[in-house]
Amino acid sequence: MKAIFTGIGKIFGAIWKLINFTRKFILNLIFLVIVGAIIVAFNNDESADKPKASALVLDLSGPIVEQKNYDNPLDGIVSNVMGQPPVKQNVLFDIVEAIRTAATDSSITGLVLNLKNMPETSLTKLRYIAKAIQEFKASGKPVYAYGGHYSQSQYYLASYADKIFMSPDGGVMLTGYGTYTLYYKSLLEKLDVTTHVFRVGTYKSFVEPYIRDGMSAAAKEANTVWLDQLWAAYTSDVAKNRNIDAATLTPEMDNFIEQLTAVKGDFAQLSKKMGLVDELVTRPQLSQILIKAFGDNGEHSFKQISYYDYLSMLVDDQVPSKNKVAVVIANGAIVDGKSSQATAGGDTIAGLLRKARFDKDVKSVILRVDSPGGSAFASEVIRDEVDALKEAGKPVVVSMSSVAASGGYWISSSADKIIAQPTTITGSIGIFAILTTFEKSLEKIGVYSDGVGTTPFAGVGVTRALPEDIGKVFQMGVDNGYQRFIGLVSKYRHMSLEQADKIAQGRVWTGKDAKERGLVDELGDFDTAITEAVALAKVDNYQLVWMQQPLSPIQQFFKEMSGEVKAQVVAMVLGDTTNALAPVTKVAKDLTSLSNFNDPNGRYAFCLNCSTVN
Repeated sequence: MKAIFTGIGKIFGAIWKLINFTRKFILNLIFLVIVGAIIVAFNNDESADKPKASALVLDLSGPIVEQKNYDNPLDGIVSNVMGQPPVKQNVLFDIVEAIRTAATDSSITGLVLNLKNMPETSLTKLRYIAKAIQEFKASGKPVYAYGGHYSQSQYYLASYADKIFMSPDGGVMLTGYGTYTLYYKSLLEKLDVTTHVFRVGTYKSFVEPYIRDGMSAAAKEANTVWLDQLWAAYTSDVAKNRNIDAATLTPEMDNFIEQLTAVKGDFAQLSKKMGLVDELVTRPQLSQILIKAFGDNGEHSFKQISYYDYLSMLVDDQVPSKNKVAVVIANGAIVDGKSSQATAGGDTIAGLLRKARFDKDVKSVILRVDSPGGSAFASEVIRDEVDALKEAGKPVVVSMSSVAASGGYWISSSADKIIAQPTTITGSIGIFAILTTFEKSLEKIGVYSDGVGTTPFAGVGVTRALPEDIGKVFQMGVDNGYQRFIGLVSKYRHMSLEQADKIAQGRVWTGKDAKERGLVDELGDFDTAITEAVALAKVDNYQLVWMQQPLSPIQQFFKEMSGEVKAQVVAMVLGDTTNALAPVTKVAKDLTSLSNFNDPNGRYAFCLNCSTVN
């Protein structure tokens, strides 16, 4: 007996040591976070005043987003300690505002595009930034671009520069647009996993990776149309900027190899010969060119200010007004409940719309949508609040960003005005449900499921075969959801159910095609949406207010203390192995994506191809 109690005592002693260690670890971690945040805050406060006669360097690093997520300051501190650069989230509207302010700022003498750390970005977002660059050029100030190499997105913005410089060892990589995904039908069959699919829509291709080994002919047909339109828009813009033939940007492979052979495989020389860049210069040569253009800063470089430093100096110069136009952003996959990083929670977005409804100073609302859809239930929760705003006499204007498809279109459908850019991806009006069961896999290893229940639904789950009648019930629910979806389109877009069904069927449209089919009211960008929202509100002056999910007290504390410190711990840990692990990551993401969906009815309005454009 004594031995038993002694053993129990050792177990509890070990547990207590673990608890005590964990407690001390957490307290020490919090202490380090606070100290680090204070140091960073003081460093930010010591930033120099805006320099005189300097070029604004647009040195974007990290993804371009519609709205910034809250970042854990611990990530940034750990990243700094490990010598890793912080990964920034660049808000699209901040970039545009900074460039527009710089255009009229007498202390800014030019714009230099240094985009080597800017990742691939949707053409729709790039076009909005390009619009601001054109406005800057109209002020008479020069715009230069330089880089060792240019990716497709980087080169698009660079094409708007007065001069493009590139390293003699560099190159321009234009890959075009495509949508590719992995298909798992054969794998699931080998694993004896049964996939049950319920859908409406000839083109609703989200489920195809689970029931096919390749893209269907219908999906290829539809995807080719909008991909070709995106590429035509890209090449047309670049060709106009560079005063070259658009066909130059899409050469036949034989012709491309012939051209490359003529310059002995020198991609930089070929880029210059094709008119893509103006000069091939080394870094020392480039430095002298920019010093001559903008002056010497005394440190062997040109007079300059980073975009990030300049942004921190900007102040909101809007004149306070009792007439407010509220902006609510629905960014990411639509999920039931609250928003998390990179998702649009139905409850969160609806809550922000509700807050705008009860704010007597808010006269109209812009719902900015950048989402491939998701939960049908959560989409309707959001759309209900759009209707409530309209009933309260507050007009709602939808501004579509890169993607507003499936559930993204659902939440947009009843707005007073829907505005999209020609390159917006929208439509994909369809519904699906999918259920995988593992009864065959379990039987192969000698595991069986059996029992009794009070209803036919009692035993439904992933460990048992799906009864045929239950499958019919699921399909009827999906059919009902689809009729509900096209009914909304029919009602609010003023067309018959037959017309709505014809342009639905899960087919993806560009903003341009959607406008021609009545799914969109007007082609334009966010500026157009502001104009429409003000006009519908019938006000002479207004103030733009950005509705955001409130931070918790501790989040607010760290945000204020640490400023803009951010990082991705995954990038820090994996370093250069990220690309090597990309195939594994892709498979894991695909096979677990369904578990991230949480619609209470199991019905989804989601566009797979819209979120996989490369």
